[in-house]
Amino acid sequence: MRLFTLTSDLHGELAKNARNEKFIKDIEAALGEPFEFCNPEALFCHPEEAPFCHPEERSDEGSLPGDVIYVRTGGTEGLFLSLYKGHEGTPVRLLTSGQSNSLAASMEIMSWLADRGIPGEILHGSAAQIAAMLRGSASGQSPDRFIKPLHAAGALAGKRYGVVGHPSDWLISSDVDYAKARRVLGAELIDIPIDELLDEFRNTEPSDPGLKPLNTPRYGRPISEKDLADALRIYGALKRIVNKYSLNGLTLRCFDLLTAVGNTGCLALALLNSEGYIATCEGDVPAMLSMALVRERYGVSGFQANLSRIEGGTYLFAHCTVPLDMVGDYCYDTHFESGIGVAVHGLLPRGKARIFKVSADLERCFDEPVELAENAYGANLCRTQVLVKGPEELRDYFLKRPLGNHHIIVFEKS
Repeated sequence: MRLFTLTSDLHGELAKNARNEKFIKDIEAALGEPFEFCNPEALFCHPEEAPFCHPEERSDEGSLPGDVIYVRTGGTEGLFLSLYKGHEGTPVRLLTSGQSNSLAASMEIMSWLADRGIPGEILHGSAAQIAAMLRGSASGQSPDRFIKPLHAAGALAGKRYGVVGHPSDWLISSDVDYAKARRVLGAELIDIPIDELLDEFRNTEPSDPGLKPLNTPRYGRPISEKDLADALRIYGALKRIVNKYSLNGLTLRCFDLLTAVGNTGCLALALLNSEGYIATCEGDVPAMLSMALVRERYGVSGFQANLSRIEGGTYLFAHCTVPLDMVGDYCYDTHFESGIGVAVHGLLPRGKARIFKVSADLERCFDEPVELAENAYGANLCRTQVLVKGPEELRDYFLKRPLGNHHIIVFEKS
């Protein structure tokens, strides 16, 4: 069984050979056979046509769906598409771990495949569960029963939302038709160049909106006073853009800030959300509209998060920003993928909640009640982490037909 690995350049710490990972070795032990490791460039080629696969690692039998793609990190969706070009329609099996946004990236890829009617599955769970799926002996229920028609005609009438920079390159299943958003939801979407934000950043002085003092982060490098000041300048720059365009919210192509200003938008988005604006990461328009619909329905902020791990009926969600009005307490940490800037580790209270997401075509949604059970703070994940309890059957939706990667968690009104 051939194994191909996809790793984002942002995760240099994972550049080691995948064959040495305990995660992989445990699966091999459960399978009773080793994987045959191949370069990604050989993906979708028949073994005899795979020049980038080392001769000793070639197999003379089987191609997809026997082949497995190990999505090691987030940010690999665009890489997948570049390799998949010319092989459209080929079934895909994605192997995911419980760290480094591996599952979230796989969900975005799976959403792209499902929208095009291409067979695929995500392999996730314990080594024994993954081995059973690889042997074809795992079972599950239809994920379609969790996807409902969206009934939100005109729900955002008169509202204006900015898209600051284009959606991140890895959001391959998140394109929204602006005219349809206006027609279906009543929402006006406005493109704003990232350079306009950078100009505002250079002309903005930091102001303290009453935040906690700096603390020593658990992960990454120390956070300096300049780091905090620049994070607040990003907040001030975004606030000026909100006022300039009379916006009710925005989504930010935030990873561009890592190289442009050496910081992130995590703290800025946490503050804007707590002030009643809609503010989401990575230029994710469906996530922004999902959060806007949540606020219209419940009158409270929502937490945009990636699903990182599934264990039975427990689902671990994480992201590096969270609305400050959702948390009982918080501290500062560095941005997970880069180890720099100012991110937020927030503690969410326990209680009843819902997970919501609208599809990119604005016709379907996922909307399920869950229980916020516990906070976590582990390595190799985004900084705010929450364990959610829900039906075990939800895994079939997340692993087979998710509506993209980001989902919105919102407290349910009692």
